[in-house]
This record gives sequence, C-alpha cells and structure tokens, in this order.
Amino acid sequence: MAHRAIFDVLGVGTNSVDTVLRLPRTPQPGTADSKLHVSDKLICLGGQTATAMVACAGFGLRAAYIGAFGSDDHGRKMREALATHGVSLDRAVVRDAPNHYAVILVNDANGERMVLWGRDERLNLSPSEISPDAIASARLVHVDDVDTEAAARAATLARRAGIPVTSDLDRVNDRTPELVRAVSVPIFAEHMTEALTGETDHERGLRKLRREHDGLLCVTLGERGAMALDGDRLVHVPACRIDPVDTTGAGDVFRAGFILGLLAGWPVEEILRFANAAAAASCLVLGAMNGVPTRADVERMMA
Repeated sequence: MAHRAIFDVLGVGTNSVDTVLRLPRTPQPGTADSKLHVSDKLICLGGQTATAMVACAGFGLRAAYIGAFGSDDHGRKMREALATHGVSLDRAVVRDAPNHYAVILVNDANGERMVLWGRDERLNLSPSEISPDAIASARLVHVDDVDTEAAARAATLARRAGIPVTSDLDRVNDRTPELVRAVSVPIFAEHMTEALTGETDHERGLRKLRREHDGLLCVTLGERGAMALDGDRLVHVPACRIDPVDTTGAGDVFRAGFILGLLAGWPVEEILRFANAAAAASCLVLGAMNGVPTRADVERMMA
C-alpha cells in the first residue's frame, strides 16, 4: 500500500495544553519544601502524540494527526498550532468539552518534571472513529495509550495492511498487553518493562517481552539513553550529556526521531543515536512543543 500513502506518519492519540510552573526544587510534603515560590508560569502546548507529530513535521516528514480537541479556546490554540507546523488535521475531531490539560511542575535545578493532568471523558476516541482508509493513508502509524481501544484498532488495522506501528507506552491497564501485541515496534517508557514483566533489569524485561513479541522492542532510559532488542541482539546507546532546562516532551521527540530513522531504514544503533540527540535537544527549551528541535539542531547535538 506504500503507493497509496499520502503521509509518512499518522499519529493517533492525545494533545494537551500545559500550564508550566517553574520551581526551585521538587515539592516535598511534610517539609519546608511543601510550599515553594513559583519563579515563572507559562502556558505551553503539548500532549504525547501531538508533540511527536509536530516533531516529525519539523524533521521533514509528512505528518497527520487523529485525536479529539476541545471546543474551548485551548482547543482552538492546539488546532492552530498543529496546522501552523504543517500537521494535517483532516481526520481530527472537535468535541463540546474543555481541551485536555496538564499542570507541569519543573524543577529548575535539574529540569525534571512532575505532570498532573485532566481530561474530560467526552474527548475519548472510540475505535469506530479509526477508519481503514485513514490508516492506509500513511507509511507508518504512531499511537499512545490514552485511548487504548482506539489505539489498538489503529495498530491492528495498520499491521493487517503491512504498515509499521510505533508507540508511546507509559501506563498499564487491562488492555495494555493487547496494545503491546498490536504494535509492531513498541517503545516503552522506562518504568514499563518492570510494570509489564516484574523484571527490574531492563534487558531481562525486554527479553521476557520477546517471548510474546517478535518485533523490535525499545525502552527509553532518560539520562541513560535508550535500549533496544533487535532479534536477540541487545543495543544500548547512551544519552547526550546536557544540562536540561525542562524534560517535558523529551520522550515524544525521541519517538519522532526514532520514526524518522525507522522510515529511512537506518541501523538500530543510528536510530537510537539520532532519537537520543533529538530528545536531548528538546530538553534545552521550556515546554513540549516549544522545545521541538529542527533536524539541524539534532545534528549539532550529535556532533
């Protein structure tokens, strides 16, 4: 179906308007640090899949997005931002509800963050909203795990059509194993291998997941880089050394870099090296979409 593809990548998942609060330290209940002065407050745009699609577009890929926007001002700003970045919204929907939102607490000392989020149930995507022709319009499909059933349908339709599927998996529910099986290249957040397998060692976790999945398996490791299991071969690429400003969106940008390399047919080591550098570059700017780097930014980071 490659000759039918209109887009390089189609993202199915969430978007979010983020209130970012910069703090001198991470709050600690029951201590003097339970009350902290906010040094800055910003409204930034983000969301797992929306940010990944903006990054893909910034890397030169033709990107499209399927997700639900709220009918409020925040939803309008999100739609305008994705369109400005060149992400197609022809299959996205607008619901009579407030847009998905998050409050992000950023530790100015190390760039680490805590995320508190809220989402109206009216924004939930249903599997029936994922059509086979939409899936067939792309060379690759990327899903997150916010609307698990819709994501699983998108992944299943894609694999039936011979289209690769990547993922952003960072939470576990009853449907997560089904979604993992449906995705051809699962990319897990650092804590997910233990949550799914009980293994604290990431290599053992990936090898345990291998028993039920024969595709390329990847786990992001934050400041330690990323690890992948390619067949039986383990590949670990360290992260770039930086002084982060804000790690929000780094995982989303990592996935965009991974998608670029996967579509280009790069070796696994090169895919991880580029994706790590993309994530690192994104950490030098406050906010998720604000921090999306250009390909030139990533290449400078790699150099």
